[in-house]
Amino acid sequence: MSARVFFITGTDTGVGKTRITAGLLAAGRAEGLKVAGMKPVASGAELREDGPVNADALMIAAASGQTTPYKKLNPYCLVDAISPHIAADRQQIRIEIRKITEIARGLAARHDLLLIEGAGGWYTPISDTESMADLALRLQADVVLVVALRLGCLNHARLTREAIERGGGRIAGWIANRTDPYFTASEENLATLERLLAAPPLAVVPHAASAAHDREHLRDALLRLHPARNRGST
Repeated sequence: MSARVFFITGTDTGVGKTRITAGLLAAGRAEGLKVAGMKPVASGAELREDGPVNADALMIAAASGQTTPYKKLNPYCLVDAISPHIAADRQQIRIEIRKITEIARGLAARHDLLLIEGAGGWYTPISDTESMADLALRLQADVVLVVALRLGCLNHARLTREAIERGGGRIAGWIANRTDPYFTASEENLATLERLLAAPPLAVVPHAASAAHDREHLRDALLRLHPARNRGST
């Protein structure tokens, strides 16, 4: 692959993976990079005349400005907002990792940066035998971990980090998302997360910021993941 490729995972569902993915794509675009995103598997769709669409996938497309056909941006758009393996089984669909990796290679060949957002957490099942972890590893993409600052984040972050590394994955960094404005122990948890994850966060995203603010908050994270000096060599 010619692009820098990252897989965006989270400590759980609802931690803000799409928001972070969109913000990083917008930041890369603002820096002059040709960016693309994918939401290969999405559960929960709006039914339209030309088929189902997922709001997260549309958000990624809008942030990146890419013209990728929807069925390549989101090859598995599942109607029910439940675990992908159950939603796919209900629709008699088999999620094929090979198909996703082929699409990703094609996108990577035409862009400087490709962000691939997972569904749910690291081990979210996509079939009876495979999970998001299998997809990330097959893509050979470095992993960006999104951690929601809320009760339980320390346990979930440490477990996810250990699972990624035990499976042979490479963590490029982690991003904290202030999802709970009433969480009073955010700073103490940030300090503990830095110790547990053995690195400071790439960014700490404030609660309920605008897309423009997300782009600015994530600019430094983007430049650390994709240094400007590498643009000419991608």
